[in-house]
Amino acid sequence: MALPARSFQSWRAAVAPGESNAALCRRTGIKRSTLAQQIVRGKVSEITVVRVARAYGKNPVEALSDFEEYADLLSGPWRPTTAELISQVSYVCILKMILARATQEGPAGPEGPDLAGFGHGNAIRSWFEAVDPGDLRQRLSAKSGVAPQNISAQLSAGRLAPELAVEAARIAGVSLPGGLVAIGLVTPDEAGWPQGGQEQALASLSDSELVLLARDRLDYLGKMMKKLEHDNENELTLLENLG
Repeated sequence: MALPARSFQSWRAAVAPGESNAALCRRTGIKRSTLAQQIVRGKVSEITVVRVARAYGKNPVEALSDFEEYADLLSGPWRPTTAELISQVSYVCILKMILARATQEGPAGPEGPDLAGFGHGNAIRSWFEAVDPGDLRQRLSAKSGVAPQNISAQLSAGRLAPELAVEAARIAGVSLPGGLVAIGLVTPDEAGWPQGGQEQALASLSDSELVLLARDRLDYLGKMMKKLEHDNENELTLLENLG
């Protein structure tokens, strides 16, 4: 979607009064050419708003809610569901939790592996599936005008446009900032997620639930790795044929 440049200019004047574009870019780390191009095109990306908000001490979720396109971000529930929290846990952490339980004598405590230390390459798709009531792709397509196959393509590529993430959350009836967390636009803290919520959600699962969750995550990972290997083989074959 991106945001109207005129709205951005009015917003940034309120957030950083008197600051020149050069000063703003120095403070935010945004390239002057990037900001200039966005303004000339008339569309400013959400990440630009987020970076400006952070640089000037404003919560990014609140900053986005200042724009008409995201005016309802602060309404509705803020607390993520347990399924959303677990969706943002990497398979490495799940396996570490299983191993920790299997190698200790007493019951597992609420503290789990350090989630911050492990990236989650499938976070967006996992979140989408966690909030999907069963027909989310179709309903999101009808609402946004984006074809279901294009939505699926974005998810497979590990990305989802911010407006689609928020619209998906609206349709699913979950916390609107949750989609922005899943796509990496804002942090869990910025979205008001509870401290230690992911660890506690993971620890609340039974041993069998943990094992089944790990199975599902590893099954998907295996398919993705197999596809990547197949694509690499095809590229090598093509290069060999080209000489």
